[in-house]
Formats: sequence, structure tokens, C-alpha cells
Amino acid sequence: MKVLLVGGGGREHALGWKIAQSPLLTRFYLAPGNPGLNRLGEALALAADDIDGIVTAARDRGVDLVVVGPEAPLAAGLADRLADAMIPCFGPSAAAARLEASKSFMKEVAAAAGVPTAAFARFTAMHEAKAHLRTLAPPYVLKADGLAGGKGVIIADTLTEADAGVEAIMGGALGTAGAEIVIEEFLDGEEASFFVISDGERTIPLIAAQDHKRAHDGDKGPMTGGMGAYAPAPVFTDTVREQTMARIIEPAIAEMRRRGTPFRGVLFAGLMITPEGPKLIEFNVRFGDPECQVLMRLLQSDLLPVLRDAAKGALVPRPLDWSSGAAAAVVMAAKGYPGAYARGSQIRGLDAAQCVGGVIVFHAGTAEADGALFAAGGRVLTVTGAGPTLRDAVQRAYGGVLCVDWPEGRCRRDIGWRALKSLI
Repeated sequence: MKVLLVGGGGREHALGWKIAQSPLLTRFYLAPGNPGLNRLGEALALAADDIDGIVTAARDRGVDLVVVGPEAPLAAGLADRLADAMIPCFGPSAAAARLEASKSFMKEVAAAAGVPTAAFARFTAMHEAKAHLRTLAPPYVLKADGLAGGKGVIIADTLTEADAGVEAIMGGALGTAGAEIVIEEFLDGEEASFFVISDGERTIPLIAAQDHKRAHDGDKGPMTGGMGAYAPAPVFTDTVREQTMARIIEPAIAEMRRRGTPFRGVLFAGLMITPEGPKLIEFNVRFGDPECQVLMRLLQSDLLPVLRDAAKGALVPRPLDWSSGAAAAVVMAAKGYPGAYARGSQIRGLDAAQCVGGVIVFHAGTAEADGALFAAGGRVLTVTGAGPTLRDAVQRAYGGVLCVDWPEGRCRRDIGWRALKSLI
């Protein structure tokens, strides 16, 4: 099979690493790829949002399957354009991608499907949003309705912080993503990220992970795109899995099909595990980052035929094989992220990091020049460790981090702390 992978972050490097292991793969194209990912295939000078260029490249090269990593090209209609060109795409149509592209649409689908989720209200006027806050008790959950690159969610502990959050979201900094705001009920419990692959009718469940969204240790500081993750998630028991499939995943897939917009791709359910059972926080229409990195480290089955079958509407529900161990991912980010940060600092020591047993480093915001590696983004590397237990996986990941020579970078030092605490 000739495969084109769209995207250039840590998620795509992990997906590419797994796809490249398939005996079905004959040619591998990357748009645009990154310095780590490009070692696995042929990089094309195409941005992930260059829809015309991607369709043309796939057609000209006789690509058998396009796998889309990030959400923005899906929301912009890349899968629809590929369908018009008769090229199978793993990823939903623009209409189905609204499950992530619009928080209010996701809530409408959840309500129609009877999916348990937080109560919410949506506003297009800042003064109305602030007035609504005064009818609620803290903490306050504020979400930009549109895609905001992981920066559209604010959890405020005081009314003053919530007012400032409304201004930050609706004040123009997020562009059209913040034109409408969703204010939700705060759900108390433990979060988990659960993934299923669907062809619009049938599903194959993957496993659950937990990520760390806050910038600093102890889950403190501003929200980020994700500072680390681990899998499997101890909180996601077999009972919780059954409840999630029956109450959340299957009803939502059925509702999307009923609307004439069947969901094909990977559906990511962000969940809060409450005393009443799992409740939906959000849907995403792609693999999470950095959750994807730990999932790919644990998946033993060949992923490529599953992606192909889902794209063609011919998924055969079957259990996938997973490692009996655990995996952990530590994101190394530029100092200052998710705020202002500098680019261009040199990174060394990756070969030494990957000499640590069980460690693989996935690239995200990196660039290469004259054989040297440089930081070119906020989240720059994901150092992953795998081992027989979660404690082993975390220790190996941090062993890899210690080998990375990058004074301008930082990471959280407590990835997996909730699970490790519960296992004591």
C-alpha cells in the first residue's frame, strides 16, 4: 500500500512509526513530516492545511490511503475532497468533524443521543456570558466554541478569573474560534481519554490513557496541549469501558449516522469518571497528543489494515493485541510554553536518550539544519518509555529525558503521579 500521512507533530511521528512497521506498506509519503518522522518515508513540501496540494499529491502518486493526523484539515474538508477524488481517507468528513470543531454542536449531538455530559450554555455576546457566570458557583469551565489549538479551555476558580477568561476567549486573540463561548458545569472526578476506530457503523475500541493538561507539576498552571500521558489508565476499569461504549460511544456514532453524517476515523472521548459513571467532557476527531504516543508504544497489532478498513467503510470488529505492560510519555517543551517562548535553540543527546532501554523519542516542534537539531515550536519532543509496569515506564521515560541536552527546554517531573499514587 502507498500511504500519505498528513501532519508533522508528535502524534504523527508516533502514527508514522507504527504504520512503517506494517508489511502492507510499500511507499510512505509525509506532508509535511518532521525531522524524526522523515526518516521513515518521503517528505513532501506540503503544509498539513494545503488541501489542494495534498489531494493532487495523493492522486499523482497513486496513494491507496491518506491518514490525517491533525483536526484542522479535517474540519476544513480534506476528507471530503479526497472522497471526491476517489482516494480513501482515514478521518471524518467536515460535517462529522464538527464534533470537535464546534463545542456547541458536540453538545447538541450528545443531548440528542442521550449521552451523559455536563450542563452547558453558549453565548455570542460577552456581557451575556459574564451575566451567566453570576448564576453559577465556582469553579467555572469556559471553552471557545471552535478549534483553538489546545488553548481554548479555561478553568477558573474565582469569578474575577472567569470574567478575565471570557474576555480572553471572546476578545479576538483566538480569532473566529472564540466568537462563541460555551460555559459548562464543572464535573468532579478523574479524567480519562478513550479512543475507538469507526467506519461510521462498526467500531473497534482501543484502550484508555490519561494525560496531563496543566503546564506545571501537581496539575497546576495554565492549560496546554498536553505535557505528558500514560496508558493504560487504572481508573478506566472494564466496567467503565462497558458503560462508556453503551452510554457514550455507541449512541453518538448512531446519532451521527442518523443525521446522514457518519463518523469515519478515530473518535476520542474525553471523559470524567464520576461516582455516577463516565460523563463526556468532549469529543475529538483524531488521536490525542501525547496520548497517541503511548497508545502506539503499546499496540502490537498491525494498525494499517484497521485504518484502511475504516476508511473504506469495511471495518471488521475484532480485538486488537496490546502489550501487557505500560507506557509513559513526557513532553519536553520550550521554556515559557504555553506562553511566549523562544525558537532556534539547539537540541543534543537524542541518540543517548534512545539508548536507554524501552525509550523512543518522538519529534514534534523540531527543525534540522546542517545535521543539527533545533527547537521550532512550543511542544518539541515526546520522550516515551515502555515497561512491564507503569512505574518502570515512567522511570525509563525520565531516564531518557535526563539524556537530552537542551537547557532551553523544560518538562513536568510528575507524569503518572495520580496512577502511581493509587497503586501504592
